Amino acid sequence: MHAFPIPVVAFGETRGPGSQQEDETLDYLPMPHDMRTYRPPILPEPEDVRERTDVRVWLGRLLDAVKNWRAGQGMVSLDMSGLSEADRTLIDQVLGEGEVGAQVTGESGTLFIQESVFAGVWRLRGRDLEGHAFADRVEVGDVPAAVRLAGQDGLAAPLRVELAPGVVNAPALVAEIAEQVARPSAATHVINLSLLPFSPEDAAWLDQCLGRGRVTLLSRGYGNCRITATGINRVWWVQFFNSQDALILNTLEVTDVPEVARAAAEDLEDSAERLTEVLEWIG
Repeated sequence: MHAFPIPVVAFGETRGPGSQQEDETLDYLPMPHDMRTYRPPILPEPEDVRERTDVRVWLGRLLDAVKNWRAGQGMVSLDMSGLSEADRTLIDQVLGEGEVGAQVTGESGTLFIQESVFAGVWRLRGRDLEGHAFADRVEVGDVPAAVRLAGQDGLAAPLRVELAPGVVNAPALVAEIAEQVARPSAATHVINLSLLPFSPEDAAWLDQCLGRGRVTLLSRGYGNCRITATGINRVWWVQFFNSQDALILNTLEVTDVPEVARAAAEDLEDSAERLTEVLEWIG
């Protein structure tokens, strides 16, 4: 806990009610919220793309996929392994890097995911334990399929862990989580740990009960939002940090994928417009 600075005021004739200057408005700490900002990529010159037929065809397929995607639809996958290295580099330059990155780990390797500057367009690269590529593609949709699947392959209930000294409120949270996981529904269930008496002993014991999953995400739209899959099916730890990396909101979510990590249908509509403008520019 950080020390709270107490202003020092001279004790003299300026004491008493009304003697100190007061702000007319209250200054509250802003709450974290979704904020996707568009940063134009550094585009290649039109003449660098004009003769690249494979690049132009592939980008046309990408635009069609973004335009046609609708909420509730599965991810659309566009393979890049058949393109030349130069073509893939050029496409990566057009896509740029957005606000959300993720890793999905497994026994065979790691899938590295980066959202492009076009929200809902995700760049995926997979590397096995020896560093060899096993995936090289782009997916279009709200969240990559591997993230959703990895969040659903955990245990069916929290682990039974012996109660440790100092643990007070965490057992009730474990019971609440177990109840929600046992009856999955479309509605997201959120437990706001920031509003509860929650000691370090509670946090450590709860972490043991939930374990760790295979997915981590980082969204940089507002400060940092770190999203970690627990070892329990559909249970995620979602933490918001301010620009000084201080934790300002700490929650557990029972859902397929937390909303803050997903691109909305409106995001993809906006991406379709911007991608159309980019392709028109490069001709």
